[in-house]
Amino acid sequence: MNFDDFLKSIAKIKNIQLPAEASQFKMVPPFRQTLLKRQQKMMKDVKRAGVMALFYPDNHGQTHFVLILRNTYNGVHSAQVAFPGGKLEPDDASLKDAAIRETYEEIGVPQRTIEVVKTLSEVYIPPSHFCVQPFLGVLQATPTFNKQDDEVEAIIEISLKHFLDEQNVITERISTSYSVEVEVPAFHLNNHVVWGATAMMLSEIKDLLNEAF
Repeated sequence: MNFDDFLKSIAKIKNIQLPAEASQFKMVPPFRQTLLKRQQKMMKDVKRAGVMALFYPDNHGQTHFVLILRNTYNGVHSAQVAFPGGKLEPDDASLKDAAIRETYEEIGVPQRTIEVVKTLSEVYIPPSHFCVQPFLGVLQATPTFNKQDDEVEAIIEISLKHFLDEQNVITERISTSYSVEVEVPAFHLNNHVVWGATAMMLSEIKDLLNEAF
């Protein structure tokens, strides 16, 4: 989609009610739905983080958004595809500020250039005991990315057309943090399998965009 047309449509999103679990649970196996509901009481003392779903025009004026491939390390989110973002630090005024700051640190997008359009539905991640607040943001110009090498393996630029193609919603057998393999719904984007919390956030974004368009 042409980015100018995208901006006209995105303005409608501000007034659309968030679908929340109705969208998020499309991208989790049935047992996870039950587990998440049982774990709601555990969310009182969670760690908090903010992430950014950042949309922008490419060099041809077409709409893209950016994901990152995290480095391989000894942790539950090793080598996973995610949105840029990170945990709330003492100097952050809000989760939105944390998401904007971390986006700059991880992929080099200047903080002043990010316009946050909408706060999305939070997602609880049991393995790391984080509650993640996603934000939908836009850039008016094509960015020059600069990845943080110690945390980011690769920057993944996804076209909006590719993301909205229903053929890119798949079922994949995944080895989870609980050391079991399960079949999960996922997005197949630029030859990467995107599942878990990031897929849940993407599902809500997809439903919002489809309603706005």
